[in-house]
Amino acid sequence: MSTPARRALSATEIVTSLSKLEGWTLSGDGADLAIEKTYAFANYYATMAFVNAAAFIAHQQDHHPALTVHYSRCVVRYNTHDVAGLSVRDFDCAARLDALLA
Repeated sequence: MSTPARRALSATEIVTSLSKLEGWTLSGDGADLAIEKTYAFANYYATMAFVNAAAFIAHQQDHHPALTVHYSRCVVRYNTHDVAGLSVRDFDCAARLDALLA
């Protein structure tokens, strides 16, 4: 049996988990279903500081988001490829990123 982090969440679990996060939205569908958030910053330096902190969390959690980096913003997109959808790990890592800026 797989651990909770390694199984796809049901639609109800996804909606419940998403309601606990601020500013995150659903993106894609099917195996490409993901949660996504855009973080805004004052300048490139602040954006890159966030990206480096996100990379540290990704390495620590062994769960790596897609990052799209711009001058004053970073779009973060999580999904779990090995379950072809969303897992507990996606929501846990999203909450860790939000905690960086709390």
